[in-house]
Amino acid sequence: MTVRVTWVQPEDLVGHELRQAAEDGRDARDVARRWYEAGGAPAPERAGASTPPAPELRALAERLLDELALLDPPSAVDEPTDRAAIRAACPDWPAPRTDAPVVSRDRLHAAWLGRAAGCLLGKPVEKLPLEGIRALARATGNWPLTTWFTAKGLPAPLAATYPWNRRSAPNSLAENIDGMPEDDDLNYPLLTVLLIQRYGPSFTTGDLARLWLDELPAGRTFTAERVAYRNLLDGVEPPHTAGYRNPFREWIGAQIRADVHGWTNPGDPAAAAEQAHRDAVLSHTANGVYGAMFTAAALAEAAGGGSDVHGCLATGLRVVPPRSRFARAVRFGIAAARDNADFDAVADRLHAEYGRYHWVHVLPNAALLAAALTHADGDFSLSVCRAVSGGWDTDSNGATAGSLAGLLAGAPSLLPGRWTTPLKNRLASSVPGFDSIGFDELAEQTHRLTHKEALCP
Repeated sequence: MTVRVTWVQPEDLVGHELRQAAEDGRDARDVARRWYEAGGAPAPERAGASTPPAPELRALAERLLDELALLDPPSAVDEPTDRAAIRAACPDWPAPRTDAPVVSRDRLHAAWLGRAAGCLLGKPVEKLPLEGIRALARATGNWPLTTWFTAKGLPAPLAATYPWNRRSAPNSLAENIDGMPEDDDLNYPLLTVLLIQRYGPSFTTGDLARLWLDELPAGRTFTAERVAYRNLLDGVEPPHTAGYRNPFREWIGAQIRADVHGWTNPGDPAAAAEQAHRDAVLSHTANGVYGAMFTAAALAEAAGGGSDVHGCLATGLRVVPPRSRFARAVRFGIAAARDNADFDAVADRLHAEYGRYHWVHVLPNAALLAAALTHADGDFSLSVCRAVSGGWDTDSNGATAGSLAGLLAGAPSLLPGRWTTPLKNRLASSVPGFDSIGFDELAEQTHRLTHKEALCP
């Protein structure tokens, strides 16, 4: 039997790296010619590995990946990864706070519930194209999207054309939900809680690497995180783990790890962004890192209780280099949402602009997240439904939108019961010590991390 480990085998990575080169402006035509002449495949549109497998191309793939790494992208001058360079590129970097406000347990409880509900809403349609998501929801009378997806009443031919995510349908369709199932969009916030409990908010990227090796099953990692994990096992030191043979370094993974950095720095977006940076550079560079910093800063602003959703998004942009593609994507999403009252038209505009990117890349998802939150204007249900209904990485976008909207709501009682009741105050996880934990207990543990006396391990 042949075991194929997706996301890390060199012959599966070349196509993705060629796609990344086209996105960041590197001239990789010679490498592409040699790859395709040898029978190599382009990057698959929605999967991690090409079919059929081609292990006979592995030696060539390794050489070409190393050649591609030597090509400097012209975008690098506007998109640094180094923290000092990022700060230098941001003229409106937030000032540090010495009088940060206190965030309540209720607000954190709502954030955890919001993240879970938004993630769960997006799980069954993850990987589906936009037209498939719309067709499935319309066929069951749920468009515009207002509640959970369901297979009840769905015509069989449509179900065959657009199959639900095979891993998620058994536990994330309306008729199947029984608590919050495991998902990497929840596992990573749990790991961040562990990270700060063990090492305090001054943790290093090396501390995070040790935590992953100790507590994160390799099979629960994907895309850039799986490559970074492989690099750690191969003896590559952080932060070089992010760039070595890692074509997914600007995808969404670091962004889904950022929430707790924001929640535990209420009113201090600068501190949240700096923590998120130390986390992100284990596996990501440039725009992939900005996704984490932007999200952490926006959530810190929301946790402080002094801004609406529009102020939170503006704060997030203050920690992102303004000439970067990430900043442009967020600004594009905000403008698109302001220009049209019909969110379907907004989503169509985003897909016309960013449809060339892989569905897990951070840039299309950043544009969609910003558009969804702007269009929803702080309403929780509209926030998660718009984020999911726009396609791409549906569970991740739903989770982040739910996290921010939950913080802004301020308490579990202010979230609609149709989203929170099915969660049954229970989260499944393979992160040690957290399986079947309640969201109220998670709020308590997270709240303790915001107290200065609790932040020294």
